[in-house]
Amino acid sequence: MGLPRRALLAAATAGAALAGCGFRLRGQGLAFAFRSLRLQGVLDGDVAAALRAQLQASGVQVLQPRRAAAPAGAVAPVPDVVLEILQDQRERVVVGTTTAGQVRELLLRRRVRFALRTPDGRELIEPTELQQEREQSFAETVVLGKEAEEALLFDDMRTAIVRQLLVRLSRVQGL
Repeated sequence: MGLPRRALLAAATAGAALAGCGFRLRGQGLAFAFRSLRLQGVLDGDVAAALRAQLQASGVQVLQPRRAAAPAGAVAPVPDVVLEILQDQRERVVVGTTTAGQVRELLLRRRVRFALRTPDGRELIEPTELQQEREQSFAETVVLGKEAEEALLFDDMRTAIVRQLLVRLSRVQGL
């Protein structure tokens, strides 16, 4: 009977300590000062898709980009803010070779530039670049495995950039 009581006491103490230090589980919702957002710019990348999904999961209505030729009489909804993805770029740079010229080490880089403004053009976040880098060793004898590893590293960088972007969006005040 004493063991469960001790375990319960230990769990309660750990919970209180974590709550006191500001700990919260990753993925707990961020609060945004806006309810709707128009996403535009470079939208064919995986960052835009992941960002759209995360925003919608947080309760933000993500509106489609404006069409140049809208049907006559159609009224497009006006968003609270406009998020423009200015650049979504992947880079793969050779940083190490053998004396024979074979690739031994790569630097993988992911860059995303974005800006946030109101529909009337007031800048809320000036054009900002987020960047992630990962180093990868390379061996020609295991090319398929290294390609899979590279894809995983780019996915990890995308996740980190989307998380950073969401945090920056959650800090916007005073619409």
